[in-house]
Amino acid sequence: MLVDSHCHLDFPDFTDDLDGVVGRAGQAGIGILLTIGTHISRHDQVIRVAERFDNVWCTVGVHPHEAGVEPFADVETLVRLADHPKVVGLGETGLDYFYDKSPRDRQRDSFKMHIEAARRTGLPVIVHTRDADGDTAAILEDEMGKGAFTGLVHCFSSDGQFSEKAVELGLYISASGIMTFKTAEALRDTLRGVPLDRLLVETDAPYLAPVPFRGKRNEPAYAAHTAARLAEVKGVPFAELERATTANFLRLFGKVRP
Repeated sequence: MLVDSHCHLDFPDFTDDLDGVVGRAGQAGIGILLTIGTHISRHDQVIRVAERFDNVWCTVGVHPHEAGVEPFADVETLVRLADHPKVVGLGETGLDYFYDKSPRDRQRDSFKMHIEAARRTGLPVIVHTRDADGDTAAILEDEMGKGAFTGLVHCFSSDGQFSEKAVELGLYISASGIMTFKTAEALRDTLRGVPLDRLLVETDAPYLAPVPFRGKRNEPAYAAHTAARLAEVKGVPFAELERATTANFLRLFGKVRP
């Protein structure tokens, strides 16, 4: 069994095909799907998707793009919403300086609130970082000094220095379809150096479809293609990669019950 550790099943891209998407994931050997919260204001939609399927779980959080327009996502709200039995993590949260859709100070404040909520609940925090690795690493290290928490860097596309810092802090790293792209040799080199017991697989569906589906709508079934490429990069049999990444997911997301 594989896990798609990061997808967005509540997005409009899947509205008319959700049963088919989840069904095809199962046929491809994807046994667990984690659909990720991006807006507190749409959290009810995320919950409805997770409640509809036994093998779908979810998180609660505010994407850094939305940090400037979701002002009520304070720590207490996040902790309260995380109490739902289907909610197994906080985020996605973090810093995105590439698009800068929200003020950077609001992104940083939101990021810290999610980490505090993760610390209080014991649930992992899902970290988004783009063109912001320095500030992301600094916040993670500073917050870890205030009290331990768990988490992962999703859709990893950073360099070896950042991956080493993340692993040093006890975080996991999630590989997406980006690592299958022809131009992603540097990323593959970085993932080659990440310990197998710290790796997860994701799609970020409906975005970032892996080769050979690049340019099309992504869906959880395609996690199998990313996993196969990751196994090649790590130099391990597919079955070993499958077992390891699923075990890693279940270790990190301890609230999930397969």
